Order: sequence, then structure tokens, then C-alpha cells
Amino acid sequence: RFTDAEGIDRVILIDTSPDLRQQVLREKLERCDAILFTHQHVDHTFGLDEVRRFNMVMGQPIDIYAERHTLNHLSRVFQHVFDSKNNVNESFVANLVPNEIKVGEPVDLFGVVFTPVRLLHGRLPILGFRIDLGTQSLAYCTDVSRIPPETYPLLRDLDVLVIDALRFKHHPTHFTVDQALEQINQIKPQRAYLTHIAHDIMHAELEPRLPEHVFLSFDGLVVSCGS
Repeated sequence: RFTDAEGIDRVILIDTSPDLRQQVLREKLERCDAILFTHQHVDHTFGLDEVRRFNMVMGQPIDIYAERHTLNHLSRVFQHVFDSKNNVNESFVANLVPNEIKVGEPVDLFGVVFTPVRLLHGRLPILGFRIDLGTQSLAYCTDVSRIPPETYPLLRDLDVLVIDALRFKHHPTHFTVDQALEQINQIKPQRAYLTHIAHDIMHAELEPRLPEHVFLSFDGLVVSCGS
């Protein structure tokens, strides 16, 4: 959430999880100006149908941004949205404008710059996003088990890093807590938040043991890059 140079409040989503409706109601979101996708897995895409309500409220389509293979997946899974002219019955579906993005090529959305960065989710290449607004910067790196060497320069001088830390035990497609802490130590953000946390991590037990600039995320957490 941010206010653009014209004084308009903007909301940009990263991914559309299956519980998107509940999240939107909880956070009292009344608009959606764009959606960026990290990858095509169902826990990051299956709430896409829900954004049709924003179309109605705003009276305009929503731009979505993803790599080509993710756009192809979305058009196949949500064929009733992307090929609505062939629906047997007219129905209320989302109105979306697909935009292909590529690693390292920034996208300016209403004055905020989103730079896609390459991450690996096991063997699957996915995206993280570096987000820059003026001198403030945040990187969102979920569902990651390895950061390629060429990505580290795009993660320099961060105010905030949000990074995957699934559990303590090794996992083939996610960082463990210790691996995430190693990455934080290498990237050196001002603050870091662990996300994509599994049920076997107890907040009350782990958070007191974390470095003073590292925190556990939770549903409804609000992070400001300026404070």
C-alpha cells in the first residue's frame, strides 16, 4: 500500500493465495491496482478469481505481471477468465491484462519500482521482487531454497528483507531457519522477516533467539520501510 505522486492510494498484490478473500476483508482493501506473481503453484495463484470484485468496485481491468511460463499456466487453469468469450454462459469473471516480465528488468507501477529477481524453489526457477520507493527498499523472497550468485547484487542496501524459512529440518524446496539466517547475514538488510513458516515453529520459542534485527512474520503483519 502506498500513495502515488498524485495523492491516489494504491494497492499492489504479490500473488493471490487461496485465502485471498479472507485476507482482503481482514485488511479492508478496497482496490487492487496490479498483481505480480512469483510462480504458478496453487498456494500462490488459486485466489485469482476473487479479484473480480475489485474490477467491479474500480470499474477497470487489473494488470497482472509474471514470467511467460506463469502466464501460460494461469491462462490454462483460469481459462474461463482469459478466454471468457468461449464460456457457455455469460458469467462474472475477473478482467485481467497479462504483462510478461523478465528477471532484472524493472517495472514502474505508479512510482514504485518492482525489479524481478531470480530465485530457485528446488529446481523450479521462480521470482522474488525488489521493491524501491524513493530511498526505501524491500525485497520479497518467498518459496526459495537457493539464491543464484547473479541475484545478490540486486539485493544490496535493503531496508527490509522478507525471506523463506519453512522449518528447522531440511526441505528440498525451502530454506530452513538456519539457512535463512545465513542468507540474511550475507545480504545484510536493516531488518529481516521470516515467512512461509511451518506449524512446527513456535513463535514464542524461536523469536527470542533470533538476532535483534530479525523477526518472525504473522498473518496481518504490517511492515513500513520508513520505520
